[in-house]
Amino acid sequence: MLQINDITKTYGSFRALDGVSLHVRRGTVFGLLGPNGAGKTTLIRIINHIIAPDSGTLLFDGHTMTDNDVMQIGYLPEERGLYKKMRVGEQAIYLARLKGLDKATAQQRLNQWFSRLDIGDWWNRPVEELSKGMQQKVQFVVTMLHNPQLLILDEPFSGFDPVNADMLKREILRLKEEGTTIIFSTHNMPSAEELCDDIALINHARVVLSGSLADIKANNPGKGLDRIFIDTVKQ
Repeated sequence: MLQINDITKTYGSFRALDGVSLHVRRGTVFGLLGPNGAGKTTLIRIINHIIAPDSGTLLFDGHTMTDNDVMQIGYLPEERGLYKKMRVGEQAIYLARLKGLDKATAQQRLNQWFSRLDIGDWWNRPVEELSKGMQQKVQFVVTMLHNPQLLILDEPFSGFDPVNADMLKREILRLKEEGTTIIFSTHNMPSAEELCDDIALINHARVVLSGSLADIKANNPGKGLDRIFIDTVKQ
């Protein structure tokens, strides 16, 4: 689904990405892991065409990635991006229309998602009345509304209690089963171990470990992903 070839990005004298290459297989959950400042957010912004790389190429579904392909991406950032004074339903429709949905289709899909997540009574509430976790639920729905081929989740469990985190995990696995390709960026190693098919660990702007999670664990017997993460970063 996504092929990242030798991507480099610098800011002045600081190199944020240094020859990063990754392959994200269609219909899988791909874990993008790494400590703070490793370069994960920069790579996600490049994939979304928010910023451009200094060098390297991106292939989407086998062809050079274009701005039109970005419309096939759903991006849930770690930071909350909702307008505090707007009502939830009004804002969800507005954001859905930015992704190309007409109002009637957006309304229909929102009704389905709000019912599925049991948040229908939030429709007329101002965003500022919602907790951090409740806002995250709304953002997740809006991210999925246009049925993206590629879903990018950056710390999606931030602000969630265990019950809602489990709900979101089930939705992620359901979406994978339906064919959605998912990039999952997180510091939560147990969640990555539970959800991911493949992983890549970025440290100091370079990929230092990548492959299928099953193979990586087989090559590190007796270690959980958190221990593998720590040992690799320390090398």
